[in-house]
Amino acid sequence: MAHFVLEVGVEEMPARFLSSLDQELHDLFTLQLREAGLGVATIGTASTPRRLVVDIAGVAPLQRTEEIVVSGPPARIAMDASGQPTKAGLGFAKSQNVTFDQIYVESTEKGDYLALKKVVGGRPAAEILAEVCARVLPSLTFPKKMQWIGKDCTFGRPVRWIMAMLDDHVVPFSFAGLTSANKTRGHRVMGPGPFTVPHADRYAAILSEQGYVTLDRTRRKAVIQTEGDRLAAEAGGRVEWSPLLLDQVADLVETPRPILGRFHEKFLDLPAEVLLTSMETHQKSFGLRGPDGRLLPCFLTAANIESREPGLVRKGWERVLRARLEDARFFWEADCAATFQGWLDKLDKVVFIGPLGTMGEKTRRLEKLAASLASRIEPQLAGDMARAGRLSKADLVSEMVYEFDDLQGKMGGIYARRKGESETVAQALSEQYLPAGQDSPLPLSVAGAILSLADKLDNLTGCFGLGMIPTGAADPYALRRSALGVIRILLELGRSMDLQVLLAEAQAGYTGVAWKISPTESVDKLMDFFGQRLRAYWAGQGIETLVLDAAMAAGFADIVDTWRRVQALAHFSREADFEASVLTFKRAANIIRKQAEQELSGLVREDLFEAEQENAFWQTLIRVEPVWAKQALEGKYADMLAQLRELRPVVDAFFDRVMVMCDDPALRTNRLNLLFRLVSALGGVADFGKFQV
Repeated sequence: MAHFVLEVGVEEMPARFLSSLDQELHDLFTLQLREAGLGVATIGTASTPRRLVVDIAGVAPLQRTEEIVVSGPPARIAMDASGQPTKAGLGFAKSQNVTFDQIYVESTEKGDYLALKKVVGGRPAAEILAEVCARVLPSLTFPKKMQWIGKDCTFGRPVRWIMAMLDDHVVPFSFAGLTSANKTRGHRVMGPGPFTVPHADRYAAILSEQGYVTLDRTRRKAVIQTEGDRLAAEAGGRVEWSPLLLDQVADLVETPRPILGRFHEKFLDLPAEVLLTSMETHQKSFGLRGPDGRLLPCFLTAANIESREPGLVRKGWERVLRARLEDARFFWEADCAATFQGWLDKLDKVVFIGPLGTMGEKTRRLEKLAASLASRIEPQLAGDMARAGRLSKADLVSEMVYEFDDLQGKMGGIYARRKGESETVAQALSEQYLPAGQDSPLPLSVAGAILSLADKLDNLTGCFGLGMIPTGAADPYALRRSALGVIRILLELGRSMDLQVLLAEAQAGYTGVAWKISPTESVDKLMDFFGQRLRAYWAGQGIETLVLDAAMAAGFADIVDTWRRVQALAHFSREADFEASVLTFKRAANIIRKQAEQELSGLVREDLFEAEQENAFWQTLIRVEPVWAKQALEGKYADMLAQLRELRPVVDAFFDRVMVMCDDPALRTNRLNLLFRLVSALGGVADFGKFQV
């Protein structure tokens, strides 16, 4: 089995390109090689700022072969009466590069046709790999592409060399005006090359030993962390590692060399969030904390070179960071001198979303909505939440947030504390944008949860009212993320609230807007939208689709209550008697569904019972109904479903011995009302008709 390595050398690519390209290369090569019928053992990918690499082990020498039948023209026109080929028959043989004696007649449902059995495949691996490389590389996706002079090609960055080796042979193909060869290049300064690769097995060693390139991303991260921790310990602290930043830094370098720098202690007067953001955003550097948890006047970064004068390199980093911190200090002092009222006045001139008015108007809506939500969740917080809603967007016009937009909300909380607002208000402001995604942390405080809910509900109702409904991958206002945030917050709070009511209230907060969709229709569409998000969210937690459909068919406006029903039903679906129960109660639900045109009151008359099974069903049902009602109020849906074991035998006996759809209208209606009582009670938990058993 052979070893194949492809390396595409490029001008430095942004770090944000690399991780997705690794996965895309793996997926595309896997698909293309499978379709081409070329067997391989493993497909690995790697990347640095200057190269994309595909490493394939266990390459079969030949493409897989298979026998196929090629159909030709009808025999009646391809051969004459004596069986000799006509011009059509000879043409078919020529098109397949065979003689006519290799052709045979095949009988089909449509008649007799010429046919040829031929073996396809068996081409050398090098040919297949060359074709696959030529197809895959132009198809790679980038956030932005470049086109360079003299190259009829677009790519993430200009391509400078291509190496493609199958064992000790070059796999020849062309891309971006270049032809593949057996040459690689190393680190731009420390090992520029070019270096000849005699065999694919030698590629990694040559790149490391001669090119001074650490190809493996995991290894680059480990070097940064290990050496960074050592340098931090020498300085008496520990690195404030950010996983996202670490990934980014590792993809900025080919030869990571951690450097510990320092800055003046006066900058420690700035909030820690400001210092860390300035380091991370502008310098791609990590902060250090001392044993007491406070930031030290130090930072850790990673250079892409082993310098002969590391002191000069360190001073360069320190000089640039000092300038950034001076800017941050200026913004901080300017903001500390400003007032919330001054910022609120500015918000009336800042547009929120075109037709939806200004940010000032938004804060006045949030003032009312946050207070209203608080009255439902924590009434004692209503006053603070009204204030938090009004101040929620004030920091957007601050100098600091204008420069560091990642600090929105966080700076609002910091300024609130500094300017004398309550801790509740400050906490709410700092947590208002959480969660920022599916795996993002939730607000830690109830106040933060309330303000986040208000903000997201306002965004959703406003955008939907304007017809800005996400379609496909397009979601410019992150409405899917907002809806998921609402779901996660409500589940975390554990409070039963009607989502439809909340949406209607948020919608009503807007005044003077020319809606493209009526408020009622908008709320209906939002409920459908939330239904989709709920299904996706819970399906991601392993809940089966049929369970979700059955539980949500009973309503999902109360998300917390719906989750209790989903969990109870999921547990019930794993019980041994689940299918038998479903068959019984699904039958009842289906009968009632078919009688949708008939108005059923649920009133049952015992004097109309003709069979013992009717009375047994009725007596069991009226005994269970009050128990169910109490359990439903307490959200004990698992206990409700357990009661079905008592009901199922009498319902089964009822179906066995009683004709529900009898000729007598009075008897028929009475029996339907009996089933209607059962289905209505169960309908508060789930729609058993949704199950397929």
